[in-house]
Amino acid sequence: MKRDFSLLAGRHFDLLVCGGGIYGAWTAYDAALRGLSVAIVEQGDWAAATSSASSKLIHGGLRYLETYDFKLVTKAILERQRLLELAPHRVWPLRFGVPIYKDSRIGTLHLKAGLMLYDFLARLSGKNTVGPDIAHRHFDRAAFARRFPVLDRDGLKGGFTYGDAQTDDARLVLELIAGAMDAGAVCVNYCKLTGLLESGGQVCGATVQDQLNHKSAQILARQIVNTNGQWTTASKPGRDWCRLTKGIHLVMPAALAEEALLLTAKSDGRVFFMIPWYGMTLVGTTDTEYSGDLDHVAVEPEEVAYLLAEANHYLKAAWTEADIVGSYAGVRVMKRSDKASPSAVSRDWELKTASNGVHYSIGGKLTSAREDAARIVNTVYAQLGMDIPCATGSRRFPWAPQEDYSNWSVAISAQASQLGIDQTSAKWLIRRHGKRIGEVFSIIADAPRSAERIVPTLPFIYADLLFCARTEMVIHLDDLLRRRMPLLILSQLTENPLRRIAETVATAMGWDEAAINREVASCLKK
Repeated sequence: MKRDFSLLAGRHFDLLVCGGGIYGAWTAYDAALRGLSVAIVEQGDWAAATSSASSKLIHGGLRYLETYDFKLVTKAILERQRLLELAPHRVWPLRFGVPIYKDSRIGTLHLKAGLMLYDFLARLSGKNTVGPDIAHRHFDRAAFARRFPVLDRDGLKGGFTYGDAQTDDARLVLELIAGAMDAGAVCVNYCKLTGLLESGGQVCGATVQDQLNHKSAQILARQIVNTNGQWTTASKPGRDWCRLTKGIHLVMPAALAEEALLLTAKSDGRVFFMIPWYGMTLVGTTDTEYSGDLDHVAVEPEEVAYLLAEANHYLKAAWTEADIVGSYAGVRVMKRSDKASPSAVSRDWELKTASNGVHYSIGGKLTSAREDAARIVNTVYAQLGMDIPCATGSRRFPWAPQEDYSNWSVAISAQASQLGIDQTSAKWLIRRHGKRIGEVFSIIADAPRSAERIVPTLPFIYADLLFCARTEMVIHLDDLLRRRMPLLILSQLTENPLRRIAETVATAMGWDEAAINREVASCLKK
């Protein structure tokens, strides 16, 4: 993946996609596979905003059954099952536990009915054949407590488990951008849309600016799709179409093994999660109205206090602020609604088209973005007077191995062990890179010490760091340590380890001492 701003200048594209999050990435990938000439630009790094600030879940949305949003749940379940099949390295099964306490808002019978319906909708998808059994199961008090020893047993009556799935959201976006490039798309990060070109009241192109050297270029495009998330509200039509809500997550010490928890907040009845991720625990999310700075979305003290208090209602040993390892915040875009509570607003998606012909993607979810992007590209094709069917619904992901995944994983894990990579780091290398993992192995073959972990407690090795720096369109140290591998939120890196990391990749990045100092200082401010 090589960034080349010069490939945009003076070109005439069928489609220009503005915004490099999950919706932009899927749209560019789908359109390029269908044969359109495509450009996608992103003002920051790929997935730099909400698409790297999610709960890292590919899920049907069990909680939406309570609001009778069966259409959304069915759509999401179908996509979950499809992604498990098409991208076994990128999307993997994750079971959730739901405890039932004496004072639980939803009792055993009510929850049982909801889980039965969830399983029924999964069977209707016709793809309930991948991975382990996803059907729900019931456990009595003792069995559930053994399964989730982190939970306080006082008042516990039992619980259920059910199946969903997990991903690394930033790497999901990156893989789709790589796939779009392989299919011929021009993909440029740190490239800001600065204006639209119109002819006869209809858009015909755009001006963009390289954020690295501030050079500008004109792009001609027959169709333009805006997938820039929260920044949609910077325009008058966007403000009329959208509603913004904010969610935060905390990164806490390891508390769970291989299964997650779905919990209900005691104070307001909202659902939140505790999720194992890279050996740590994600806790989130909040859901509050947002009207603040679109470029600087911060985690506020009252949000931290809320999540800690709600989590501690369930934990045997309470967490304090001193236990927080990291945190992040993101802004969700939802369709305009008069409903007072953000949690009551539908997460479904729609496409709006302005009077000048620009298409705007509004709302949606990480899980169902593929299907929504297919509808975007269908609309673009209709405007161009063409009709070519979507190819992403049955196509393996760009980095997915073509062999049987289970057998391939066993063989790759054996190779990793021979190279001195520990078992947990090997598992995550497979999930992060798929079939490209052989290129990481080549780095280790040349430099055996690069099989060592960067941080002893986290499953990231130096060879992975070097591979990302060399091949994944990294511009800044923050790109590398927040989105290519999320060390900045999974550990509290001080100046010395940050400098050691920056020096390790300096040759690959072309950084001199002054650049290293700037990059380290920037990460310390995050």
